[in-house]
Amino acid sequence: MNLNKYIDHTLLKPDAQQEQIEKLIEEAKNYDFASVCVNPTWVNFAAEGLRDSDVKVCTVIGFPLGANTPFVKACETKNAIQNGADEIDMVINIGALKSKNLALVEEDIQAVVEASGDKLVKVIIETCLLTDDEKVLACQIAKSAGADFVKTSTGFSTGGATVADVALMRQTVGPEMGVKASGGARSYEDALAFIEAGATRIGTSSGVAIVEGNLADGDY
Repeated sequence: MNLNKYIDHTLLKPDAQQEQIEKLIEEAKNYDFASVCVNPTWVNFAAEGLRDSDVKVCTVIGFPLGANTPFVKACETKNAIQNGADEIDMVINIGALKSKNLALVEEDIQAVVEASGDKLVKVIIETCLLTDDEKVLACQIAKSAGADFVKTSTGFSTGGATVADVALMRQTVGPEMGVKASGGARSYEDALAFIEAGATRIGTSSGVAIVEGNLADGDY
């Protein structure tokens, strides 16, 4: 199975340097990945580097804590799109969800969906911090708010994607909505297990190793 178009080739470390972003872009073009996923400061640079390819530019909003206000997330989204972003991965207000302030969670997601226009929106629910009931609620709210995907993890909390979480998310959102597994895919076998559980996108820094059938050193 060819996995290249499942992969969001990812580099979100705060100390990422230009030469590393350049390498990410070149690898994404060479392997024809679905996207590169970079912090907002690199969006314009990535868009320029990918101008003559079909690899998308994905960026993160409210990252990694999700604790910004809806207004700030909407502004960040608009700015990212102006700079060339094709896909938006936003972090939910995790504290609001756990406080059962579900109206704020939905308002937060809707603000980004509305600001994104026709761009793809993926909602990071940070599964490692949630109970199963909270995961289901988060997925239901993301779907109701008009998001295109739900996504497991930022890669910056206490854990990444699990096959069980991906399966639960797929069961909750149904067959049409996207599910992205992030963190934990270090090999072809890992990625395939997530896809078989229902993932339609894999967020990983190990994309090259995955498509070449090797085991990566990284953990995102």
